Amino acid sequence: MNENAILHIPESKYCFAVDNNKICLRLRISKEDCPDKINVIYGGKYSYATERNCAEMVRKCSDRLFAYYTVTLNVTDLRFVYVFEIICGNKRYFYSEDGLTENFDYELSYYNCFQYAYINRCDVMPSIEWMNTATFYQIFVDRFNTGNNDKDKSYINLEWGKIPTPKSFAGGDIKGITQKLGYLSSLGINALYLTPVFKSISNHKYDISDYYEIDGHFGDKKDLKELIDKAHATGIKIVLDAVFNHCSDELSQFKDVLKNGKKSRYYNWFIITNDDPLEYEIFASCKYMPKFDTSNPEVCDFLIGIATYWIREYDIDGWRLDVSDEVSHDFWRRFRKEVKAVKPDCVLIGENWHDANVYLRGDQFDSIMNYAFTKACLDFYAFGQFNTQKLADKLNEILMRNTDTVNSMMLNLLDTHDTHRFLTRVGGDREKLKSALALTYFFPGAPCVYYGTENAMEGGYDPDCRRTFDWDFENRESDVKNLIKFLTSLKHSPGFASAETCIRCENGLLIAERGGYRLTVKENGDFTISGR
Repeated sequence: MNENAILHIPESKYCFAVDNNKICLRLRISKEDCPDKINVIYGGKYSYATERNCAEMVRKCSDRLFAYYTVTLNVTDLRFVYVFEIICGNKRYFYSEDGLTENFDYELSYYNCFQYAYINRCDVMPSIEWMNTATFYQIFVDRFNTGNNDKDKSYINLEWGKIPTPKSFAGGDIKGITQKLGYLSSLGINALYLTPVFKSISNHKYDISDYYEIDGHFGDKKDLKELIDKAHATGIKIVLDAVFNHCSDELSQFKDVLKNGKKSRYYNWFIITNDDPLEYEIFASCKYMPKFDTSNPEVCDFLIGIATYWIREYDIDGWRLDVSDEVSHDFWRRFRKEVKAVKPDCVLIGENWHDANVYLRGDQFDSIMNYAFTKACLDFYAFGQFNTQKLADKLNEILMRNTDTVNSMMLNLLDTHDTHRFLTRVGGDREKLKSALALTYFFPGAPCVYYGTENAMEGGYDPDCRRTFDWDFENRESDVKNLIKFLTSLKHSPGFASAETCIRCENGLLIAERGGYRLTVKENGDFTISGR
């Protein structure tokens, strides 16, 4: 056994409670090691010396370097202790807090066994039930559909169907989304993620000047209420975009700082680095987007008040959290408690592009936008960096970053308003797009389709990825659209949604099995779905 490769960490992604009486354990070993059997020897904290149970672990998956053994146990004693027993031919090893040893003294186990000292109900991260069958559709509001033809259109400077620039306004609005709920439902969509809808001077609305008002280009609060009510009646959830890292320099509190400097009561709401001339932390390189100081309790009160207002008054179903990895952990911990107190199944999805396990331990987010999955698909389908073996390895490595509870709520995507369109990345190859879509739906978590993908929409980097939706395709059947309909029907079926996914490479084929179905992907990206 390669002792350097063996890893287990109690109360982590390697040991987590699924509910009050159920614990999942993982043990990592070298991919090259193939023991005959790995058992977990477990019991109650105060009876372990004399009373123990044994359960065999299963080699669930492997990545480039490691293999992962797992087991899920129903326990009656919530004071849970355990060690691992590894059997290799005639050799028997034990793995405990002392590392790998050839013997283990159960009489003295209270010194060096692993433990989950007590399963406290409030520490168990719950799964949001509706996320298990969620099939998302992301809408960039200005470019989807215009529903209010009586509004002032003088701001519109982009002819529908033309290529946008960073300053383009095409006229899409909230009524336009409401009008197309039937179309979205026909695709099998049951959750919408909308880019920001609050007052802003930009087309994207990520520089918000009033968090309590709907931007006039998009409509008003009545329009949003109508959308949410009709969406809910259709069985569609609504997730809005929370921009709490930064705001517009037109926000009234920041304008007060510009006017009054240190004398402003809002001076400490922002991270001021110099007074004369005024300099401050910003989002990226955008001077018109000052960064909030979420270490300030007043700022926290302000932002959490916004989040809970839209839940209480309009019954939204979740928040996508913009630039969430640059906001303080302390803020997100408080944010989660107060939001969940209002609506426990309100989903919180962070925009974290990297490994975010520290945010996903039950005290901050439910999940993140799974850009690691996106990159793995690009490396295989677009960039030629992965073969099927490397793709399987990477996908399994991504799954082992977090608990099963978190994996079931991840937002899995191929492209967004911040990336090239996936079809463009694969050179317009629709078969590769369809293959990647199939993988998105088989992968644990909630698949998210970027608007227009069903019509094989192309586009380069921002703003080209934000083209207008071509409604000439609304009533036309296509291979991509039909595949999405089939995949959404799979995701909505309990036998598929609740099933584990097994991913491996076999004879040069990537195989993903879930709920009685098998997705097979060849080295060139060609795929088949079989089963049932």
